[in-house]
Amino acid sequence: MKTLYLMRHGETLFNVLHKIQGWCDSPLTSKGIQQALLAKKWFEEHQIHFDHAYSSTSERCCDTLELITSMPYQRCKGLKENNYGLLEGEHDYLAENDPQKCETYYLQFGGESNNTLKERMVDTLTAIMEKEDHYSVLAVSHGGACFNFLRAWQDPTEELKKGFGNCCIFVYEYDNHQFYLKNVIRQDDKS
Repeated sequence: MKTLYLMRHGETLFNVLHKIQGWCDSPLTSKGIQQALLAKKWFEEHQIHFDHAYSSTSERCCDTLELITSMPYQRCKGLKENNYGLLEGEHDYLAENDPQKCETYYLQFGGESNNTLKERMVDTLTAIMEKEDHYSVLAVSHGGACFNFLRAWQDPTEELKKGFGNCCIFVYEYDNHQFYLKNVIRQDDKS
């Protein structure tokens, strides 16, 4: 059985400032660094070793991954967050939080639909997990990207209610082109 550990990046400056952060970027905060180190500790305590690692091309994801492991990794545009168009970098009160309205909301601002993001994540992660020597894979991505990937495989409502906090880890089993969510590790669960 193959296992994917899909993880959200650590807290960033824009998270703290309540700025919309999709394809634009901001650095990890000291709390974000501590969150990544706590995730590293969880992987070590559970003796989880990765044969491959991937990151969104966003600096916040690369920095998170580099705090978790020193192994070589591949940057992958398919793991990027939703493109929010003209709302990039704006205050997050302009964001749409209703999952159904959010499916097309950002198109009017030149952004990406949630369905496009979902398909991009599914295509990217399926291609990664289909590689013959990929049995235990770490992929660091974003909150919206993780949500839309989960939405491809099951109703995400219950998990969304619990929150997709920074450095949240989604543990998926992969078999026959299908992903099965087995566990979600949140920062509160790692203490």
